[in-house]
Amino acid sequence: MDIVDRDIEKAEEDAAENPTRHPVTLPTKTSTEIPRPATASSTSTASSTSTGIQQDGMSRAQTQGDTLERNVTALSRIHTQRSQHSATVGRNLKSRESRRPLPEFGGGKPFPPLLPPSEEYVVEFDGEHDPYHAMNWPMKKKVLTAVMLGYTTFVSAFASSIFSAATVAVSAEFDVSTEVGLLGLSLYVLGFATGPILWAPLSELKGRRLPLVLSMFGFSIFQIAVAVGKDLQTVLICRFWGGVFGSCPLAVVAAVFSDMFDNRHRGLAITVFSMTVFTGPLMAPFIGGFITQSDLGWRWTEYITAIMGFIAFGLDLVFLQETYPPVILVSKAAELRRRTKNWGIHAKQEEIEVDFGELVSKNFSRPLRLLFTEPIVLFISIYMAFIYGLLYLFLTAYPIVFQQIHGFSNGVGGLPYFGMVFGMLLAGLYIALIQPAYNRKLAANHDIPVPEWRLPPVIIGGVCFAVGLLWFGWTGYREDIHWIAPTLSGLFTGFGLLSIFLNLLNYIVDAYLMFAASAIAGNTFLRSLAGAVFPLFSQYMFKALHVNWTGTLLGCFAFILVPIPIILLFKGAKIREKSKFAPTMPKFGGGE
Repeated sequence: MDIVDRDIEKAEEDAAENPTRHPVTLPTKTSTEIPRPATASSTSTASSTSTGIQQDGMSRAQTQGDTLERNVTALSRIHTQRSQHSATVGRNLKSRESRRPLPEFGGGKPFPPLLPPSEEYVVEFDGEHDPYHAMNWPMKKKVLTAVMLGYTTFVSAFASSIFSAATVAVSAEFDVSTEVGLLGLSLYVLGFATGPILWAPLSELKGRRLPLVLSMFGFSIFQIAVAVGKDLQTVLICRFWGGVFGSCPLAVVAAVFSDMFDNRHRGLAITVFSMTVFTGPLMAPFIGGFITQSDLGWRWTEYITAIMGFIAFGLDLVFLQETYPPVILVSKAAELRRRTKNWGIHAKQEEIEVDFGELVSKNFSRPLRLLFTEPIVLFISIYMAFIYGLLYLFLTAYPIVFQQIHGFSNGVGGLPYFGMVFGMLLAGLYIALIQPAYNRKLAANHDIPVPEWRLPPVIIGGVCFAVGLLWFGWTGYREDIHWIAPTLSGLFTGFGLLSIFLNLLNYIVDAYLMFAASAIAGNTFLRSLAGAVFPLFSQYMFKALHVNWTGTLLGCFAFILVPIPIILLFKGAKIREKSKFAPTMPKFGGGE
């Protein structure tokens, strides 16, 4: 591992007393103090800890018992903030050391005397119930924020697929093939793969609110640019940049939910978030179909998404409050400086300097290393890339079955997608019903999650997904088979898709903790590439193999992937023991 990796691993060991090698003995007393969250604020203290500073708050000496107590709380914070980046880009100040001579102070003045240790001036949260912390907001405020951001995410996902209904009209207007017209869909999804490279580090440097507000404004502008485009290249380029800006909610909103909800409630919150990500692309085709076949024309598919985007932008601008703990402390420190006139007061986040080398390491090299060197990340990413690619492949498969074979119009031909939508709703209900049992196991294991607890629903969902593909293929290839038969197959594919995706995503987070952000970044890159590529070859595949054998091919491949979660269920813990990145949590009685 490079120096950045070693620094982060050291931070994890400092916070959790190295649970991989030295299990922590939990105290009977609960800490009444909240440490800096296990994100930029806490991990950036690793360097100060290594220099011998053993202070917390205002020069409070730590006893051995207090150290252990705070380490347990810090471990809890790692889980609480698990979908955030574990170490802020730019926190490694050693990378900015200069060898140039020190400049003069100026004005003929000598250098002032050194200040006391900076830790004495670092702002903290005032106990674990500090109302400044987003986790302590009233539940009503959390729910309203979640609904607002759920709509923001839905708009971004909705825009990804509404263009599929306009592909034929766009191809006809610009005199190109439908395969070229499909680039408008693929390039938008490709923007999903590249956008998080910008939005993820920005969200941990400047907080969640700024990138969300900026991205929804840029997203809406590029939707208008597509709508008024005079040539195909303008349409395609603006679709790509719309995807880049639209990827921000997909990359950041889950982290906002992580800021607001603890382990017991986050599962349900992320379930709702995931449903907006997947139902958005399935709700758009029938709306886009009715728009394109009306007098409005295909350009209004983009005007509609621009209007929806500007509504999301307005809501986020006016009502969204910052949830990222380190940035909340920046605001708190600024207020304290103004009111006390003590200019030494600051937050740890304000010590950060952005370094290009570290930026590249965290957002390019480490995600790719995790993707290709960690078997768990690689095989899970292959599975998720397959199902995510099929989500966008269905945008071409359903029109073939319901419009070309059954003769439906563009608008009516999009209504069968509701079969998949209802399947996803059933999956969300299933996950909500098993959440209490998960919470009981979590409580019995001292709130330390075991990643393999997430896998049984994946196995069930994998079987349902494969069955749905076979059902769709062998009921949708002939006109004399009633259209309701392939429509009902969506109950299985929708249920399987959400069950697989959501629980495997949580498995990665639970398994890799402080490296989860990098693991998810590699996973997102691979599955977004699949989402961009699958629609491009789908029509050729359906023409060559027809609907029945295409469904058979995809269904058989889905069955081949089912053993992945089964193997991880029984062997995942041993595989993680050999990993350089995945810490192994201690087991406690009653947790299994």
